[in-house]
Formats: sequence, structure tokens, C-alpha cells
Amino acid sequence: MIDIAHVITKREMEVLTLVAYEYTTQEIAKHLYLSKHTIDTHKKNLKLKLDVRNTAGMVRKGFESGLLPTRVRVEFSIDRS
Repeated sequence: MIDIAHVITKREMEVLTLVAYEYTTQEIAKHLYLSKHTIDTHKKNLKLKLDVRNTAGMVRKGFESGLLPTRVRVEFSIDRS
């Protein structure tokens, strides 16, 4: 069995963490200084690597596999206005 943590990139982990905190694609793109298209690509790759069908499955698998701790602390803020 492949250790998922060794397959997921640092950037994908950042995206997964922000998705778990309910940040939108646009908000993630703004924070990481990337395009929305790039964030969508990271999400698509995460779904493939985690073998899930949607974002909810991606977050569930993140918690179940230990990629996401049960308590995640985000150390930045994004102006959501």
C-alpha cells in the first residue's frame, strides 16, 4: 500500500487544508498567488490521488488518512469581503 503523504505535494497539502476550512477556490488562489485554474488542477489531482469523487470525499479522506489533523489551525486570514 502506498503512503498517501508521500504522494501528495506540499502545495496540494496547502490546498487540501484550505478546502477543509471552507475557503473557496478564489480565496485559495488569492492567498497562494496562483490562478483559479491552478487551484482547480490541484483539487483534481488530489481527488485522483485520494481516489475520491468530490470535494467532500477529499476532505473525509484527508482526515481518515491522517493528512489533516483533527484540529487544523490556519495562521493567516483572507479578507472575505
